[in-house]
Amino acid sequence: MNIPIIDLHCHSNISDGLLTPADLISHAAENDVQAIALTDHDDIAGLKEASLAAKKLNIIFINGVEISVTWNKRTLHIVGLNFDMNNKPLFEGLKKIRDGRFKRAQLMANSLGMAGIQGAMDGAKSYAKSSTIGRIHFAQFLVAQGHAKNISAVFKKFLTPGKPGYVDHEWISLEESIRLINDAGGDAIIAHPGRYDMGSKLYPRLFQEFKDLGGSGIEVMSGSQDPSQANYFSKLAASLDLFSSCGSDFHGKGISHRALGNISQLPDNSIPIWTKWEILRKFFH
Repeated sequence: MNIPIIDLHCHSNISDGLLTPADLISHAAENDVQAIALTDHDDIAGLKEASLAAKKLNIIFINGVEISVTWNKRTLHIVGLNFDMNNKPLFEGLKKIRDGRFKRAQLMANSLGMAGIQGAMDGAKSYAKSSTIGRIHFAQFLVAQGHAKNISAVFKKFLTPGKPGYVDHEWISLEESIRLINDAGGDAIIAHPGRYDMGSKLYPRLFQEFKDLGGSGIEVMSGSQDPSQANYFSKLAASLDLFSSCGSDFHGKGISHRALGNISQLPDNSIPIWTKWEILRKFFH
């Protein structure tokens, strides 16, 4: 039995990925991905281009976005899937978050300036072009200026908590992110939970609150999670009747933990989120 390759978390250069939406879909086809969601950070500007490219290549396309959230003084990411991309409240809510991203970028540039690195804002803008400025664009500028040898090194040196270019930010609430997604007809998913390093007491609290607020599922398989984490999150999701999702969190070659579509099969006790969606049920007939 051939198991379909479904990747429900990846990024284009609309946010912090390296490929255009169309090129990302072409790369998905090269990797035999059969269904994909583009989940750029706080932005859905690439969905139309990606959807058209997917249609030409006979890949099932799912609308997606990754929303930045503050919960319990922590930054979390909530992936929205299978929503109406023309929903006005969602569009306006995401614009509000992007405006906050721009303000954060200005503070990051100021912080880097105080550390002796000038021109960071203009440099980041030159890499972001028309997309929302994020840490990846500062990283690209810093590498080009010789402050680190590669993207991974520059993040460790400048762009993580406690480093000169890192600026904390208050994002929207968990409740608001779920409401934006649900009101647009989509499903809210907690992205890469293993990255948050919360411990055995806080994860159940987060998952329960997420469910109570109307969240749909957990990203059990992620590019940055190991098998033991996947099993833990799968069991916890199942105990709360939450769906499971999977995604590579691909940003581009050389800066991602996994290749696009390179995701292990969900654990047996999982209920895949796509079993809710008619567009993907053909895989299970």
